[in-house]
Amino acid sequence: MDELIIEGTEDSPQITLDLNANIMEISGRSLPEDVNTFYEPTLSWIEEYSKNPMPSTTFNFKLTYFNTASSKIILDILTQFEEMIEEGHQVLVRWHFPDEDEDMQEAGEEYADMVDVPFEMVSY
Repeated sequence: MDELIIEGTEDSPQITLDLNANIMEISGRSLPEDVNTFYEPTLSWIEEYSKNPMPSTTFNFKLTYFNTASSKIILDILTQFEEMIEEGHQVLVRWHFPDEDEDMQEAGEEYADMVDVPFEMVSY
């Protein structure tokens, strides 16, 4: 599969989906003006990847902020991972958050409760 790299901006996250480098992550701030258009390539890439995934998938969320519209997309991504697990594939989500950011920690914990996907909470 080809890599998907979307450079981050002040309002949109950096997205790196690169199997050769073994990096799958979304980082930064997520409040793009049109969240569906922005995330469409990412959702399509993950959907295609899920048809023939690596033996083990680790996906990193390193968000410092996301808006309500982005939260729905994050759930859509996690649901795709849940479906991969149901098909017998190994998936781990690493939710990174700053030590002092209780809101971002709680957001990760809430997502972990919503989907049947293993979560690892990583503070920095």
